[in-house]
Amino acid sequence: MDDDSAVIYGLEFQARALCAVVGDIDHIQFLVGTQSFKNDNQVHLIEFDEENNVINSNVYLHPIGEVWHISSCPLDKEILLTCYDRLNGSKTNRHATAWKIPTDDEVPTSPSIIMHYKCFLITSITPLLRSLDSVLWHPNEDKSTLMSVHDQHLQIWDFQVATSASAKVLNVIDLGEKSHLSFSSAAWNPHHNGTQVAGAYDTNIKAWDLRAMKPAYTIENAHGILVRDLDFNPNKPYYVVSCGDDCQVKFWDVRNSTEPLLKLTNHSHWVWSVSYNHFHDQLVLSSSSDSRVMLFNIISLSSEPFGQYEDIDDEESTSNKYVKPVLEEEPPKDGIIATYEEHEDSVYASCWSCSDPWVFASLSYDGRLVINRVPRTEKFKILL
Repeated sequence: MDDDSAVIYGLEFQARALCAVVGDIDHIQFLVGTQSFKNDNQVHLIEFDEENNVINSNVYLHPIGEVWHISSCPLDKEILLTCYDRLNGSKTNRHATAWKIPTDDEVPTSPSIIMHYKCFLITSITPLLRSLDSVLWHPNEDKSTLMSVHDQHLQIWDFQVATSASAKVLNVIDLGEKSHLSFSSAAWNPHHNGTQVAGAYDTNIKAWDLRAMKPAYTIENAHGILVRDLDFNPNKPYYVVSCGDDCQVKFWDVRNSTEPLLKLTNHSHWVWSVSYNHFHDQLVLSSSSDSRVMLFNIISLSSEPFGQYEDIDDEESTSNKYVKPVLEEEPPKDGIIATYEEHEDSVYASCWSCSDPWVFASLSYDGRLVINRVPRTEKFKILL
């Protein structure tokens, strides 16, 4: 069997919520939430057996609504959080709930609620419940902090995982009562101890320093139409990638954001997700409504420059030595490593495995999950 061949897993219902399991470094695992209006929804825990190139799964009921977003807790691999729609009379409200996956000696078909975010249901923010987009865990594994993305504001929460008893608001970032714009996505900055967050609204991207609760920078008109997603380079501070409805992926240096460092125009429809590889930041993954997933090599903006170095004598140098780059072959150029076309519907989500830097998953709306790997030739170029 070809080690680079895709592995496909079919869900019973439509789906658009996907994430990698964060807290398990020994297994390649992903979580998927379904969107069925008529049936009880499900959460699928997917484990990829790389040695045998097969997928194993456990399916848990999610009977309280359609799953729009799912995230894995970095503090405990058995805890996950879903954002879902629930009918309330003739209206649909969006809620968030934390769950605990049952262990082997517990009933495997019904995960127990460990914390229902009743704080989302308080009167003062009830009108905004429908716009609750996602809830994101703090990037540091020792932090019990969450960020919820709402219509016109971001909220920072302290969630006590150990006691499973409380969640309280720490800070609120607001676009302003008079603003007609809405947040479409947000991300934690993994640098500076996670004290900065960025949100995308309309065509713009804006970051805030949580210590001073003041804006850090703004990228105006980052995309010609709506910004769909953004991600921070895990190895290089100040570098951000974004994607949007203008079918483009753009790379930014936030210290001088008047123009993007690089534009990728390979997709032919809205780009829904973009993400850096957690270890090798020249690898960038994107997915789109054009039913395609693309893997890029952006070596020019990465933290791993191409080339080897040797010391040579220099009579004018006080140290008699200096370092000169020696390129043994033509340096690689930015571009597409591979285009993946196993999907037949819009690919709303894609993500990297948290335990294996060479494995990634993508999910299309028709319920098809596809697991792929970085081609071996590209992997060896990076490692060797």
